[in-house]
Amino acid sequence: MSEINASGLAPRHDWTLPEVEALFDLPFMELVYRAATVHRATFDPSEIQLSQLLSVKTGGCAENCGYCSQSAHFKTGLKAEKLMAAEDVVAKARAARDGGAQRFCMGAAWRELKDRDLPKLTEMIGEVKALGLETCATLGMLTADQAKALKAAGLDYYNHNLDTGPDYYRDVVTTRTYQERLDTLAHVRDAGMSTCCGGIVGMGETRRDRAGLLHQLATLPAHPDSLPINGLVPVSGTPLGDKVLADGSKQIDAIEFVRTIAVARIVCPKSMVRLSAGREGMSRELQALCFMAGANSIFVGGKLLTTPLPDMDEDSRLFQDLDLKPMGSVRAEFVAAAE
Repeated sequence: MSEINASGLAPRHDWTLPEVEALFDLPFMELVYRAATVHRATFDPSEIQLSQLLSVKTGGCAENCGYCSQSAHFKTGLKAEKLMAAEDVVAKARAARDGGAQRFCMGAAWRELKDRDLPKLTEMIGEVKALGLETCATLGMLTADQAKALKAAGLDYYNHNLDTGPDYYRDVVTTRTYQERLDTLAHVRDAGMSTCCGGIVGMGETRRDRAGLLHQLATLPAHPDSLPINGLVPVSGTPLGDKVLADGSKQIDAIEFVRTIAVARIVCPKSMVRLSAGREGMSRELQALCFMAGANSIFVGGKLLTTPLPDMDEDSRLFQDLDLKPMGSVRAEFVAAAE
């Protein structure tokens, strides 16, 4: 198997697009087997990382991302809110930690971070870090100096998704270029933070576009430390949401979603591959297939920014039935929720 050598994993940064497409074209059972083998070379397949995401500033974003309920360009009924107070965010983070979360992510609906908001954010990040949680934020585009300031405040991970492959990108958003996304990721890496970067599937893109996204991620100077795969949750009033709601065939097939997870695992073997948005609509069996194919991280807590997630009781039952446990330790609070 080309993905594994005698000494274990052989991460590559020279994948070609045809090679990634060829992985997608493998027989399904062979693809999942290869992905599971790669996964077991680095990770314990019985462990899943638990993360929780809080929208610390909701709505009113200047970007026109065609999937997003928080864009000011679309009428989705979502009311714009101001940045939350640090003490309120810390209270949410404490509750997340006590409920079993290991990483706490803070998301703000901004095109880019403004320097005037840095003091409040650095305070927020420092206090969440002091709770013993891994910290993550997604705040839009960053400058090099802003990335350094966030790192100094205790930020462990910065999320900045590519969304899709470069060929489909202009069908998704036109207010920010692909290169601007890559530039922000470079600032994050240069500041010494870990990157969280993935995309969204089920937006009407082709398999080649999905391969294009994973090819971009696999050929970055450093593979993403976390690689979220989001399934589009179609929101009425957004261009891509309305397209999918009008034509269900645009939504990604469940088996194709598993293929995407499996290819992500193979081309980025040491990344945490996360089931993100869309998990609320996934069957238990589909989630189990995704874990088998190499997904080893989920968002918990009932809500992902503005979209629903399964509640903790459901996740606890699923973990028990699949003999899975939270990564790094067995959280008694999490297991008890199912009893």
